[in-house]
Amino acid sequence: MPETPTTARARAVDPLFLALPLRGLADAALSRARALGAAHADFRLERIRNASWRLRDARPAGSSDSVQLGFAVRVVLEGSWGFAAGVDLTPEAAARVAEQAVAVARLSARVGAAAGSGDPVELADEPVYPDAVWVSAYDVNPFEVPDAEKTALLTDWSRRLLDADGVSHVDASLLTVQENKFYADTAGTVTTQQRIRLHPVIEAVAVDERTGAFDSMRSIAPPAGRGWEYLRGTGWDWDRELAEIPELLAEKMKAPSVRPGRYDLVVDPSNLWLTIHESIGHATELDRALGYEAAYAGTSFATFDKLDTLRYGSDIMQVTGDRTAEHGLATVGWDDEGVQTRSWDLIRDGVLVGYQLDRRIARLKGLGRSNGCAFADSPSHVPVQRMANVSLRPADGGPDTEGLIAGVEDGIYIVGDRSWSIDMQRYNFQFTGQRFYRIANGRLAGQLKDVAYQATTTDFWGSMEAVGGPQTYVLGGAFNCGKAQPGQTAAVSHGCPSALFRDVNVLNTQQEAGR
Repeated sequence: MPETPTTARARAVDPLFLALPLRGLADAALSRARALGAAHADFRLERIRNASWRLRDARPAGSSDSVQLGFAVRVVLEGSWGFAAGVDLTPEAAARVAEQAVAVARLSARVGAAAGSGDPVELADEPVYPDAVWVSAYDVNPFEVPDAEKTALLTDWSRRLLDADGVSHVDASLLTVQENKFYADTAGTVTTQQRIRLHPVIEAVAVDERTGAFDSMRSIAPPAGRGWEYLRGTGWDWDRELAEIPELLAEKMKAPSVRPGRYDLVVDPSNLWLTIHESIGHATELDRALGYEAAYAGTSFATFDKLDTLRYGSDIMQVTGDRTAEHGLATVGWDDEGVQTRSWDLIRDGVLVGYQLDRRIARLKGLGRSNGCAFADSPSHVPVQRMANVSLRPADGGPDTEGLIAGVEDGIYIVGDRSWSIDMQRYNFQFTGQRFYRIANGRLAGQLKDVAYQATTTDFWGSMEAVGGPQTYVLGGAFNCGKAQPGQTAAVSHGCPSALFRDVNVLNTQQEAGR
């Protein structure tokens, strides 16, 4: 369940946000929308602060610090949506924006009636939550840490790598976000929320001056819904990873090119999270499966008629959608339609049993409550159905990664994400990684390079023979999941254990490129 103000302890909503005229603007907008006949209206005011720092070879290469501030009004009138946004924080402006949203809904209703198409907009029921407050799980807000301390930490990390043999260049970066949202609707729900997230990355580059060959090794630490404590070692061992990168990169530079063919794969969570994102996360967005989302990255092979029947993978495959996971990038207390978030099954025993929903799609398909997947990435954008933290569950008492490797005679162990490709139905795909190890007779036998694995979604997940235990589980993710037109980006996490896949097709990327 979402945190309450009591369980959030000392974490508190930014007083600068609370000092804004939140309720006054909401009252003005919702009252005007109701007076003009809206069956439903909601008001959302957001303040989003983004800051970033970049270093190249331990020297500053750029930084930014920006704030978005504004509000939006969305209405349902005559069975159609209306939406408008503004930045003038006065009651008069809020009322005018509500009038604009109603005008858009009326025009949309007339256009729909003339075309004789479209289902009327109706929203799934949701309890009312007056005066709800939620703050994400972190210890130290990174925006309260001096910029000089951030730059000093990235400089120290960079110098550690530059001082190592074989490292030619180092890139380091840090992205931080503080997202504040106030939501109110005509049903009586009022929520105030604050989310903190950050993404640190460091990458070492090696160049062979004699041959001109080069390669890189990036940290596999995931972005996280944490605070500054993450960069100081809470939740990730940065000292260990920084110490390992030069040696791993040197081995990668000398590694032989993979022989293409079929191999058993042990896939580390640092790689598997992205395969989950592309082949399960996007495919189980119900608006995409219904064809409402098509132009940006296509629809989905997992169509609604396959619910409860589609064999997605092997019977050990258990996948959840979750908007409540601690430190998850898609974790919130309430979504942008006032829905209290929760966790639910998407795939159970290898069978598709659920989708990601917003209130309109849940009502349209008779699926009961929304599971809280509405999100807008800025105050000027309309909420759309967005991805939850979609995660593959570990096996209670399952093996560690070494145990999975021990069960492979001839295979490859894959660590870290890199490039990927997937078709417009979320079905045929190809993924690479940061580093690859040959597995021979149950043991690692040195790095390989130029590896990509290729499959269809159902074949790949159907080949999953074993998943690791909770000790192998890691919450990976990304800041930049794209969807909708105009395009929106959202941060999302995907947890998973290490997993064993049998007889997967492996390509040599250099050969495929004709080199």
